[in-house]
Amino acid sequence: MDPPTRHQFVISRCYDTIAAMAFIHRPLVIIGAGQSGLTAARAARDAGLTPLVLEAGPRATGSWPNYYDSLRLFSPARFSAIPGHRPIEADPDDYPGRDVIADYIEGFSASIDVEVRTNTRVADVEPAEHGYVVHTATGEAIEAVGVVAASGSFGTPHLPTLPGRNEFTGNVLHVADYRNPEPYVGQRVIVVGGGNSAVQVGHELAQVATVTLATRQPINLVDQRRDGRDLHHFLTAGFDHLPVEWFAPFITGGLVLDIGGYRKSFDAGVLDRRPLFTGFDAHGVLWADGTRERVDTVLLATGYRPNLGYLSGLGALDETGAPRHTGGISTTRPGLAYVGLEFQRSFASNTLRGVGADAGHIMAPLAAYAAGFHTGLV
Repeated sequence: MDPPTRHQFVISRCYDTIAAMAFIHRPLVIIGAGQSGLTAARAARDAGLTPLVLEAGPRATGSWPNYYDSLRLFSPARFSAIPGHRPIEADPDDYPGRDVIADYIEGFSASIDVEVRTNTRVADVEPAEHGYVVHTATGEAIEAVGVVAASGSFGTPHLPTLPGRNEFTGNVLHVADYRNPEPYVGQRVIVVGGGNSAVQVGHELAQVATVTLATRQPINLVDQRRDGRDLHHFLTAGFDHLPVEWFAPFITGGLVLDIGGYRKSFDAGVLDRRPLFTGFDAHGVLWADGTRERVDTVLLATGYRPNLGYLSGLGALDETGAPRHTGGISTTRPGLAYVGLEFQRSFASNTLRGVGADAGHIMAPLAAYAAGFHTGLV
C-alpha cells in the first residue's frame, strides 16, 4: 500500500481534530443527583466541562426522601452546609432532619445552573472509542467525555446470610425499608447491627416495642457533646482532614454517636444489646446461649454496598462490587471517577461538608483527560 500523501495526511488530521472537538463538547455524565453528584457537577462546570446529571428519582435530592421519617444528621447544622452554598435553615446547633436536608439539596441543585434530568435511571455504561456511552433505562444512549459515579449506596442494602432465614415466618426487613415505629407497636423486635442507624432506630422502636440490638461486638457509645460543645467542633478542626490510613484505627468496633439519650436507655433496660443470634427457627431466633425466643420482626441495620451495578461491564469493580480506585480516580478506566464513597479520601468524604474536596480532587484529572483528546495527546 502506498504511503499517504501530504494532502491525505492533512485531511486525516482535520478529521481527528473535528472528532476531538466533538469529544470535548460532549457532557461529563454524573450519575446521581444527591449532595455528591451535584457538588461534582458544580466542580465540573468550574473546570470548563459540561456536566449532565442523571437522577433515577423524581427529585434532585438523591436518596434523602427515602430514609426513615425520624432520621437526623449526626452533625449540627453549622457543620453540615455544603461549602460555597447558603447555610442550612435550622438552628446552627440543631441536628437537621431528613426533609430539611432533602429541601436543602434541592435548593443547591437549583442554584448551580447545570442540567439535571430526573426520573432517568442509568442501566449500563460501556466504553467507546473516545469516552463512554451511557445507556438509560428508557433506551437513550448518551455519548460522554467521562463518567462520575455518584449514585451512593442506598439502592444496594446489604442483606447478610443468616442460618434458618427461610424457615422464619415473622417479618425480616432492612432499615432501608423502615419508615416509623407505628407498625411495630407491642412487638418483639430484634435489630441486627451496631452502627449509628441501628442504635437510632432501635432507640425509637424501644418506645413502643420490646427491642434488642444483636451485634457481633459491644457497642461503643461516644457522647455527642463534650464540655457543652458538639464533637464536630473538634472533628472539623483537624480530624476531617486526616488521610484514611491515619484515622481508621480510631473508628473500628461499633463506634456510635449518642445524640438521643441512648446511654440512658441502655442503662435503664429500655434497650438491650446481646451477641448476634446463631440462627432462625420458624417462630424466632436461637441465641448464642442456646435459648430460643419468639420474635415478631427482625430489622437488619447491616449497612449498604456501593450502588454501581451499571459499571459491571467495564471491569471497574472488584469481585465484591466495590470500585477499584485511588482517592476516587478509577485505576482501571481512564475518564471514570467516583464521589460520595465512604472514607473515599477522608473522614468527611461522603458528608455534606466534605464531599466538595473530593469533587475538586477528581475533576482536575477528568478535565485533563478531556483536554488530552482535544490536543491529540490522548
